[in-house]
Amino acid sequence: MWYLYLLSWIALAIQICVITLAIAAGLYYLAELVEEYTVYTSKVIRCLLIFTTLVYIGLFLFEDIPLSMIIVGLLGNVTYFGVLRDFPYFYISSPAFVGSVVLLLLNHYFTFSYFSEVWHPFSEVMAYFTLCLWIVPFTFFVSLSANENVLPTVTDRAPPGMDEDQDIVSNYFKRKGKKYGLLSFFKYAQESVLPQRVKKHF
Repeated sequence: MWYLYLLSWIALAIQICVITLAIAAGLYYLAELVEEYTVYTSKVIRCLLIFTTLVYIGLFLFEDIPLSMIIVGLLGNVTYFGVLRDFPYFYISSPAFVGSVVLLLLNHYFTFSYFSEVWHPFSEVMAYFTLCLWIVPFTFFVSLSANENVLPTVTDRAPPGMDEDQDIVSNYFKRKGKKYGLLSFFKYAQESVLPQRVKKHF
C-alpha cells in the first residue's frame, strides 16, 4: 500500500515538471510570435479589451455582481487602452501603467471579497478570473519583449545619458545588450540551465 502511495507522489512530481516545461515552451513560442508581429499583437489586445468590456456589460445586465467590481473592471480596461496606446513600448512610470496595476490589484481584492462571501461554482469563479482579470494582463506580460527588435527612430533631442553628437542608432546598439523582456529571460534560462550541444568534428 505504501509503495503505490510513494509512486503516486513520484508520478505527481514528474507531471508537474512536464506541465511546467510545456507552459514555458508555450510562453516562449508566444513571446516569439509577439516579437515578430507587434502590429497584429496590438490588434489582438485591442479585441480582447473590447471583448472584456462587453463581458463586464453582460455581467451588469444579467448577473448580480456588485457594481463596484464592474466599475473597477471597466476603469481598468480604460487604463489598459492607455497602456496600449504606447505599445510595444512600456513606460513603468506612466499614469496609465501605474493606474492599470493599482486597478488590477483593487479588482482582485473586490473579487476575492465577493467570491468568499457569495458561493458560486468553481467553473464560474474561474471564468470570471480568466476572462475579466487575467487574460489582458497576461497578454501584456507576454508582450514585454515585443520592443526588443523594434528599429530605432530619429528623435529631436538626445535621450538622457547620450551625448548630443552621438546619433540614436549608435546609442541603440550600445544599449542593445541589456534586455529585460520575457523572451530574454527564457533565452538566458536556456543558456544557463540546458546543456549546450557540441558539434562533432570528423
